[in-house]
Amino acid sequence: MIFRFEHKTLPGSLELAYLGDTLYDLYVREHLIARGGRVRALHREAVALVCAHAQAQALARISGLLTDDEADVVRRARNARQTPPKNADPGEYHRATALEALVGWLYVTGRRDRMNELLALALPFDGNPPSGENHEKQ
Repeated sequence: MIFRFEHKTLPGSLELAYLGDTLYDLYVREHLIARGGRVRALHREAVALVCAHAQAQALARISGLLTDDEADVVRRARNARQTPPKNADPGEYHRATALEALVGWLYVTGRRDRMNELLALALPFDGNPPSGENHEKQ
């Protein structure tokens, strides 16, 4: 899909994060399905990989590799005004939103190869959640 925006402006950070959330989840699920396993176990792993805690860790793994433009997208999204859920750590939630916005921005600007490159570096697919712990769905 080719995105065309009025006045050559991109969506806001939270809109990019909204799109990026779905793309991130799809990327995770594609890799889990390719590896195989029972659906229940795949679902548990997907939940552990897409929670705010895991996404904040994923952003930390790639933050040193970002271009200036990518870092700007992350900074703007991290600082976007939003109210995290009561059970979420606000810092982690904002960093997760920043990662999702980056994924959305890379997608809508046609940088799909870069998106896949960063996601491959950000996400472990060794069968364990990023920190080696199971995180409950938030």
